[in-house]
Amino acid sequence: MREGVGPGRAAARPREPFHTREAAQRAFLDELARGDAYPAEAPTLWDVTFRTAVAQAELEDRERPGAYHRIGFHGPEGATVLVDTTRPELLPACVALVAHPDDERYRDLVGTCVRTPLFGVEVPVVAHHLAAPDKGTGIAMVCTFGDTTDVTWWRELRLATRPVIGWDGRFLATAPSGLTSPEARAAYAELAGATAHTARERVVALLRADGALRGEPRPVTHAVKFFEKGDKPLEIVTTRQWYVRNGGRDERLRAALLARGAELQWHPPHMKVRYDAWVGGLNGDWLISRQRFFGVPVPLWYPLDGDGRPDHTRPIVPDAAALPVDPSAQTPPGYAEHQRGEPHGFTGDPDVMDTWATSSLTPQIAGRRLTDPELFAGVFPMDLRPQAHEIIRTWLFATVVRAHAGHGTLPWRHAAISGWILDPDRKKMSKSQGNTVTPTDLLDRHGSDAVRYWAASARPGTDTAFDVGRMKIGRRLATKLLNVGKFVLGIGADPGAAAVTEPLDRALLAELATAVEETTAAFDAFDHARALESAERFFWRFCDGYVELVKARAYGDHGGAAARDSARATLHTALDTVVRLLAPVLPFVTEEVRSWYADGSVHRAAWPSADALRELAGDADPTVLATAGEVIAHVRKAKSLARLSLRAEVAAVELWAPRETLGRFALAERDVRAAGRVGTVAAREADGELRVEVLLTPFH
Repeated sequence: MREGVGPGRAAARPREPFHTREAAQRAFLDELARGDAYPAEAPTLWDVTFRTAVAQAELEDRERPGAYHRIGFHGPEGATVLVDTTRPELLPACVALVAHPDDERYRDLVGTCVRTPLFGVEVPVVAHHLAAPDKGTGIAMVCTFGDTTDVTWWRELRLATRPVIGWDGRFLATAPSGLTSPEARAAYAELAGATAHTARERVVALLRADGALRGEPRPVTHAVKFFEKGDKPLEIVTTRQWYVRNGGRDERLRAALLARGAELQWHPPHMKVRYDAWVGGLNGDWLISRQRFFGVPVPLWYPLDGDGRPDHTRPIVPDAAALPVDPSAQTPPGYAEHQRGEPHGFTGDPDVMDTWATSSLTPQIAGRRLTDPELFAGVFPMDLRPQAHEIIRTWLFATVVRAHAGHGTLPWRHAAISGWILDPDRKKMSKSQGNTVTPTDLLDRHGSDAVRYWAASARPGTDTAFDVGRMKIGRRLATKLLNVGKFVLGIGADPGAAAVTEPLDRALLAELATAVEETTAAFDAFDHARALESAERFFWRFCDGYVELVKARAYGDHGGAAARDSARATLHTALDTVVRLLAPVLPFVTEEVRSWYADGSVHRAAWPSADALRELAGDADPTVLATAGEVIAHVRKAKSLARLSLRAEVAAVELWAPRETLGRFALAERDVRAAGRVGTVAAREADGELRVEVLLTPFH
């Protein structure tokens, strides 16, 4: 916010609240000293409502209705040159007609001059490759300025300047240069002070009366540039603004910034395409000055000459120790306040810097570059920038520009790109659209872990729909973790009390080791959704398969003490591992469960080791658990179809499977029989997939 720090504080070291402003102003002054920041009087995209310049990154195209108007220009030897335009009101700003150099229709016309209707101004006919032979009549009117292509033609062809629209979006009171005849000035007087819309209507009426309008306007829908927060089309006006070099006009710098993009690790990788497309499509440097009240002030003053006019070629720069400064409230070195605005005095720069000019310094600000150099040296470049995809062109790119120019490096090694949250109509949720959801009610109804579970389920770089259903699944997962934790700890499991000896237990640990490897690899790749999938998939197999299979043995119902303790040790090891795997996504429930059996926070605990689990599992075959789970699933299904309790007894189970499958089943047979309350098991060797027949008791 633009506010004075008071004369008495000018030379004092800034307090913490001023650190961000100091960082933004110091970066600007460093760029000014290097020549990377510079002022320029140039065509500027301008929002007439907000009365401020707009940068390329803040633009959006919106489809708007318009109309092509065919206008007759007076060509050589009485010829008429027909031009189609959607902005006839800019006719007094016309500085040339342009055709493609290969267009045979206008090859003889290039190099001559034509006169504009109504205003009688001679303008050259020039050639440029951006002219589209298949658009309209194939020859275009160049005005200062109707769109960004006009700016390109004006700059590259070195055309005259005849601005007609002011900062308020209305036609200037004074006619531009070249409109010298009484007729031209009279025609322009009809437009002075009018909005672009009104001026269009008046010019069309004048052209129709003059006979220069050929036919009636033809409706068309076309893309029009808007400020992303504005509701009126942008105009292009000539203003004095501050720019920072970003490769838009320097091919070597552009190539260096593209190389930085290649050096950066993108997650997901295809998001790099957006960065490359943005950098490759830049058509100008980064406009950082804004004509707004709120913002970090441009930290400069200018001396005034004897007529009170500022000399912008000799900016007065503050001492670094005085930052942050507000030129509207503080005086520059060597001046007194009474000299503000007076001849031979001074004036402060009236502009503030764009928000991105500050947020592009977040690594330097967070790393306390100005206040703690030792800390900054230890944390910069940082490791990760998490952000959404639509601000790759703004936040990410601008941060790379600042770090490359100021430090010769990337600001971070990795960029994790998220998507948007979409409403039920698949539209982006945003405050401006009025379709956001206040999270307080969601947190109250489903819990923080459940909401976080939904958010973590979103694929990196992919838009995701707002989904209460996913939150309910997350709440069920958290509740199940609490319940299985109570069960495991309730039977007195102790991981260090016994060796893991049973094949089914070792199979579980072998499968868990794989889950740890997959989850770890996903997190290492910054793919939180895949990490959650891997951990959750194992968790449900653990709960619905393994826990139910070994419950009886864990209670000591069969197998003896060694088998019981093996189950208990495995249950505890699996629970503790799962708690740590799920902790990044479900921080609260995992903290609660771990507090029941261990000191300290789960978020400070070591990450699970797949190697340690494989050592416990030995040479176990993890498919033993899958085979046992498949058989018990058939038993449960048979009971369910018969509408029996899962505790109902089963007379017998018959199996048909290849020898290897039967061998795996034999290793877990006792646990399957106990879990399913199965009387006898008959296993027969057969080709093909496992087949199971469940024989219920005669009473059923």
